[in-house]
Amino acid sequence: MTKQINILLVEDHELTRLGLAAKIEKTPNFNLIAQATDGLEGVEMAQQYNPDVILMDIGLPKMDGISATQKIKEELKLDCAVLMFTSRDSRDDIFAAFKAGADGYIMKDSSLQNLISAIETVSTHAAWIDSQIARVVLANIQNGSDDVLSKAKSDANKKYGLTKKELEVLALMADGLSNQKISEQLVVSISTTKAHVHNILQKLYLTDRTKAVIVALKEGLV
Repeated sequence: MTKQINILLVEDHELTRLGLAAKIEKTPNFNLIAQATDGLEGVEMAQQYNPDVILMDIGLPKMDGISATQKIKEELKLDCAVLMFTSRDSRDDIFAAFKAGADGYIMKDSSLQNLISAIETVSTHAAWIDSQIARVVLANIQNGSDDVLSKAKSDANKKYGLTKKELEVLALMADGLSNQKISEQLVVSISTTKAHVHNILQKLYLTDRTKAVIVALKEGLV
C-alpha cells in the first residue's frame, strides 16, 4: 500500500488556497492536515502537526515563505520536506529558497500532475526542481557579467574542485538535459558524459542528479 502523505498548505491567497486544497484532498494518498494563511502561522502549524510535506508560498504576510522555511529547517529542525509553490521565478528568490533549506521549487502555473509528482518526490527526501526554474537561473547566470557572482562561483568551486568540463556538464544538467543530450551538445561520447556525471556526483558527495543541481544553485557553481 502506498504511504499516505500528510500535507500542510501555507498560502495567503484565499481562492488559490481553497482551489489547491480541493485538488490535494481529491488526490489518492494525499492528506491535507492543515492550512495556514501566513508564514508565522505556517511555522506554528508545522511544529504542531509535523507534516510530511509543506507546500509553501513565498510572498506571505507576517513572515515570508523563505524565512518560514529557514525557521522550520534550521531552528525547529523538523524532518518535513518544504516545497516552494510560487509565481516568483527570480534568481534571487530561487537561491534564497534553497539556501533556507527548501527541498523543491515549483511554479504555480505548473500542471496538477507535475505538482503531484513534486509532492511525492520531496516526501521521500529526494529533491525536486522545476525544469523551467533551472533554465531561468542558468540563463540569468550565463548572461550576467557580475564580478561578485563570478568570484562567488570561483570560491564555491575551490570547495569541490570541479574541472572546467565538469562545470560545463553540471550547467547542462541544471538546464534539464539528459546524458544523451549533453553528449550531443558537447560532441563527446555517452560514456564520457556518464564519467563526468559520476565524477560530479562523487565530488559533491551525492548520488542524485537533481540534488546535484540544487547544490550547484545554492553554491553558485552554475
